[in-house]
Amino acid sequence: MELRATGRARRRLLVNRVAEASAFLAAGVTILVLAILVWSVFSRGVHALNWDFFTKSPAIFGASGGGIAPSLVGTALLVAIATGMALPVGVLTAIYVSEFAPARLANQVRLWLDVLNGFPSIVIGIFVFELLVTSRLPLVGVGHHQSAWAGGFALSIIMLPLVSRTTMEVLALVPNHLREASYALGSSKWRTVVGVVLPTAAGGIVTGATLAIARAAGETAPLLFTCSIAGTSLNWDPSRAVNSIPVTILTYSEAADPALHEQAWAAAFVLIAFVLVTSLTARFLLDRSRRKLGQVQ
Repeated sequence: MELRATGRARRRLLVNRVAEASAFLAAGVTILVLAILVWSVFSRGVHALNWDFFTKSPAIFGASGGGIAPSLVGTALLVAIATGMALPVGVLTAIYVSEFAPARLANQVRLWLDVLNGFPSIVIGIFVFELLVTSRLPLVGVGHHQSAWAGGFALSIIMLPLVSRTTMEVLALVPNHLREASYALGSSKWRTVVGVVLPTAAGGIVTGATLAIARAAGETAPLLFTCSIAGTSLNWDPSRAVNSIPVTILTYSEAADPALHEQAWAAAFVLIAFVLVTSLTARFLLDRSRRKLGQVQ
């Protein structure tokens, strides 16, 4: 008795192998492109990577050396402001849509969050420029000049849909029997959400926030309108404009000094490394959250 595939079965087996090989090749090309990109940036900026590069301010005109310490501090400040604005609003929006909102309203909120997620970042930058830079916001007193508050607010708009949609997806994975068990013990709906649903989905919420931070840290266009005219010294004042890594890369890449070009590549590598680390951390947290929810189910 011969078990060799013949006829149509043989053609199906051949097509299956071709599809598998094509998928494997596409994945390999993707990884290769990423490796070439990282190595290309690293090789051009490796000579500028030293301790002074991370701890010193930019050198004065005509001098050698210097670093991007103000840009590192400014980026951290901008991301912190954006996270403080986007995280609570995004999580609360996701809780309302997933746990309390009627189905029709929930679908509309999801739709508009997806639309906001696809907005060009430069449009968001122009919007915040008109709202917080060219005019003064009542009560808050922010305006008439660029500031970290304006830049952080622009980045928070970019982060908001990512945080909300990721949190919604994680909340949908929480088993209903946990909610029902809480209701059976006499807990109210809001108490069930706070005491049962959120702790169970905490890992996924952190994942969404991490992914949003990774995206916001690399945005340039909104900062050009809201927080790009800054000095070269360290500045922790959010009411003033601060330096940032993306804007520094843009500025140095257009300079005539080859040393600044090298620092631009080094800053680009630092930014890539940050995005890679945060993305891998988010993936690890998401996998752990899924395993946890799978064990609960």
